[in-house]
Amino acid sequence: MAKKRKTTSDAVEIIHRRHYEGKAKRLADLEEARANADVARRIHELRTEVGLSQRDLAKLVGTTASVICRLEHADYEGHSLAMLRRIAAALAKRVEIRFVAVGRKVS
Repeated sequence: MAKKRKTTSDAVEIIHRRHYEGKAKRLADLEEARANADVARRIHELRTEVGLSQRDLAKLVGTTASVICRLEHADYEGHSLAMLRRIAAALAKRVEIRFVAVGRKVS
C-alpha cells in the first residue's frame, strides 16, 4: 500500500510537488536559474553598496552600461569568470568559487 502524503496549503510546496518533484531536468533548470539570479543579485548589491551607477561600473571594467545591465538581470546566462573577475577587481574584491551540494547523489 502506497504511503499517503500529508496535505498542505503551502503554495510553494504545492508548486514543487506538481512541477518539480521527481523531474530531474526541471530541478536542474531551477538550480541553474537560482545560480544565475544569485550572481546577478550579488553584482547589483556590490555595485550599489559603493554607490556606482551601471555606467560608472562599466567604465571601471572597460565595457558598456548595457553589458552591466545584462549581467545584473536574473535571466542572463552568460556570466563568464573573466568578466566576474574584472568586476571584482573594479570593486576591490576577488571572486571566490565554492562547490555546494544540490541535494542529489552523484554515482
